[in-house]
Formats: sequence, C-alpha cells, structure tokens
Amino acid sequence: MGILSSLLGNAGAIEKDQLHEKYGKLLIPSEEIQTGFKIIRDTFIFTNKRLILVDVQGLTGNKIEYFSVLYKSITRFSVETAGSFDLDAELKIWISGEQTPSISKRFNKKVDIYEVQKLLAEFTL
Repeated sequence: MGILSSLLGNAGAIEKDQLHEKYGKLLIPSEEIQTGFKIIRDTFIFTNKRLILVDVQGLTGNKIEYFSVLYKSITRFSVETAGSFDLDAELKIWISGEQTPSISKRFNKKVDIYEVQKLLAEFTL
C-alpha cells in the first residue's frame, strides 16, 4: 500500500497468514479468515462467521477495540467503484435498525471491490 493511499485512508489487502498471526486469538475453532484489509492503523477482517473491525485508538495505539458484526445482522450494503478521477472505491454496510451506514470504508484501486461485494453477498444472502 502506497504512502498516498495510507494518508488518504484507503484500504489495502493483507495476506491471510499475517492476519492469522496477529488476530488468530480472536477466532473460534471453526472460524477461518477469508480476507482482510488495513486502513492506516485500523484493520477489518472477513471470516466465514463474521466481520471483525479492529480500531486502534489513542496516540500510542495501546488501546484497541475489536468490533464484531455477525453477517445475519447486516441488512444491506453498497459498493461504489473507483472512477477515472477517483482514487478509491467505497463500501457501506448497514446494520439492522440503523438508518445510516454503520460502516463505511474506502479501498484503493489494488482491491477488487467486486470481490469484496461478492464475499459479503455470499455470507449475507
């Protein structure tokens, strides 16, 4: 992931091995990491059971929130592709009972937003 993408808050894909090494302790025995993305200090991970958002907080980054979203609680989602002058694609996710998107993430052009959409569709439909 380039420094410009990091500064703009765009997400880049992370290898499954790296994700498992760092976040494997969050998983239950039957849970497997499908893919994950990093935005500056934060990470979000798609498993076969849930979406895990890792929110690194504070100046030192010692405080971390792990937010789990069960796929069955996702009521809708949208993807917006990157255009000619756009640097990023965007993913928005609504959780049941909420009027505005609960989760909104931007992806750099290295990430195939159609694959992200396909993964979400596979787990939520």
